[in-house]
Amino acid sequence: MPLRVLAVDDEPPALEDLTYLLRGDHRIGRVLAAGSSDAALRLLECEPVDAVFLDIRMPGLDGLDLMRVLRRFAHPPAVVFVTAYEDFAVDAFALKACDYLLKPVGRERLAEAVRRVAELIDGGPPGTGGASRAGRGADAADERIPVDLGGVTRFVSRDEVAYAEASGDYVRLHAGGRAPLVRVSLAVLEERWAPHGFLRIHRGYLVSLRHVEELRSDAGRWTVRVAGTELPVARRHTRELRDHLVRWAPASGDGPS
Repeated sequence: MPLRVLAVDDEPPALEDLTYLLRGDHRIGRVLAAGSSDAALRLLECEPVDAVFLDIRMPGLDGLDLMRVLRRFAHPPAVVFVTAYEDFAVDAFALKACDYLLKPVGRERLAEAVRRVAELIDGGPPGTGGASRAGRGADAADERIPVDLGGVTRFVSRDEVAYAEASGDYVRLHAGGRAPLVRVSLAVLEERWAPHGFLRIHRGYLVSLRHVEELRSDAGRWTVRVAGTELPVARRHTRELRDHLVRWAPASGDGPS
């Protein structure tokens, strides 16, 4: 069935452009519009939707705060952020946003976001069980981390990341031969990614257990090989790492031998 969506933006021209593009997508059957977070919540009280296309910087309740409210709904809609600012991408994906679009939004890029929404909903009835499945799908899906490369925002899959390395106020993600910097602390990543098989082994390193190739002890000094790179293991993390590797290997089927 066609999707029902809500567009939220405090700038009337931007809201008009967004609703125009959304109405042009054949997968969308109804487009609602709101000029503020408060107006959006009033609409949602009587008209549930499958997805909210949401600006971030707005007076009063901003887009990130509104998404926190939406997540408490019994059947939370998928959320796609549409903003002129790159700075909030990490926060948006930490909240399980379905996608993050930068203004001005092109028709093709918006169509890709609608496709992701449709996949999360997986054919459920608009505004009811489908939206609920969308929320669960977002929780289960592999996280995509936005990184800025020469003014272009690209995405790195969490499952691609072999290890994360602290670098001042940033973290360098080592994934498939790439090592982009993202503005987030290693402690935040540790908390977010621990349920997905990542473990802190040193004050400067967080590793993916599925990418660990070897754990070695040399004269009491422990190291681990991850994606061909040897990393130090702090003494206080050694026992925890060994225990996790033993549990991880049989469960995942692709752990270290």
